[in-house]
Amino acid sequence: LKYTMSVVRVSKYRHVFGTAAKPENAYTDLRANIAAFDTDYIKGNTLFFTFPWQGGGGSLAVLKHGETGKKSAETPTLSGHTGQIVDFAFNPFNEYFLASGSTDCTVKIWSIPEGGLTETITESTVTLEGHMKKISNLLWHPTANNVLLSAGSDQKINLWDVEKGKEQVVIDGMFNDAIQSLSFNRNGSQLVVTNKDKKLRIIDPRNKTVISETDGHQGTKGSRAVWLTGQDRIFTVGFTKMSERHYMIWDPRDMSKPLTTEDIDVSAGLIMPFYDEGTNLLFLAGKGDGNIRYYELVDNEPYLYHISDFKSTDPQRGMCMLPKLAMDTTQCEVVRLLKLENKIVTPISFQVPRRSDLFQADIFPDTQAPEPSLTADEWFGGENKDPIMVSMKPGENKYAGKANTFSAEKVEKKAPKPNMPKPASSPQELQKQNEE
Repeated sequence: LKYTMSVVRVSKYRHVFGTAAKPENAYTDLRANIAAFDTDYIKGNTLFFTFPWQGGGGSLAVLKHGETGKKSAETPTLSGHTGQIVDFAFNPFNEYFLASGSTDCTVKIWSIPEGGLTETITESTVTLEGHMKKISNLLWHPTANNVLLSAGSDQKINLWDVEKGKEQVVIDGMFNDAIQSLSFNRNGSQLVVTNKDKKLRIIDPRNKTVISETDGHQGTKGSRAVWLTGQDRIFTVGFTKMSERHYMIWDPRDMSKPLTTEDIDVSAGLIMPFYDEGTNLLFLAGKGDGNIRYYELVDNEPYLYHISDFKSTDPQRGMCMLPKLAMDTTQCEVVRLLKLENKIVTPISFQVPRRSDLFQADIFPDTQAPEPSLTADEWFGGENKDPIMVSMKPGENKYAGKANTFSAEKVEKKAPKPNMPKPASSPQELQKQNEE
């Protein structure tokens, strides 16, 4: 007799499973304002989550975790933009500090009151003006304090010192088409950018130089890039020429060709990727899909193992991953996603099945602390430092329940206005200005 053995891959994350919160533990009767922009439409930190709210101009609802149930049409919002909000992001070092970018070409920095919003706020702490077209992407620096990146449809990237209210670096002329996504490496010294010209670039944002450039996804629809900081690799997801969704994994030291490329399926929805450094788990949520695929990244071929799918009959319009310090370690919760539908936000908890109630150090390695390792001046001056790490063991996290404080005393309410062209007196003059 011949015996055949099936080889089972050893992994502590092979049995990770996702559980959606019950309807009574979801956030309902929401008035989400979802347009056709390629953004995630919801962001969260350990205290709050936020998403665009219906109303005049651009408004963001900011809700506290745990305050579930129905929300009224009078929910207080952050309402200072005159155009729709395209992207927004919480400061990683200050739970009460939020940036928003809009079709009105401005970036606004908001200070959330300690107890959350009790009334609508129309005055932002800072307004940053430097783009000539809508803001398409916002990204906080992973290690430097109060450094914000904004990318606009004017194909420019601005790097702001938010505390001074000034743009310190303007990257202009590098791109000839729309910027689709951006992701920093672990210490924030390099940036990977996907572009509508179907190129994938790694750039040095301070020196305004392209380190490497290669052909990315060749489909016409949007592609995304995520720097896999735990492995120092890059993951991209997009479309083939045949409109199939597929992914690639890259080594940033050699971008001549991807380490691997794989088709996912044929579907029209753009994929939102979410990466967890502590577990090396990767979640792919397609817009309009009900399911979420999740994978484990490994060091050698095939580099990515499909674990399972979280299935739902309700399609997602947006999605975000909460910071690691928001996880419930007593339940072996390694990842929590917030799923945005038209009127509901549902938390989805991903857990590693364990019998013991004790803290599981092997699935909860130290994680990034909500404390910067550099000042803005140090980073703009050329310094690099890795993130500060903190234990996730209950009782050992000195940041629990504390928030970094931001002083706006030094900040001018308005950043300098960009030089706008003078009104054109004839069609020929207008055409000349447009060409310039």
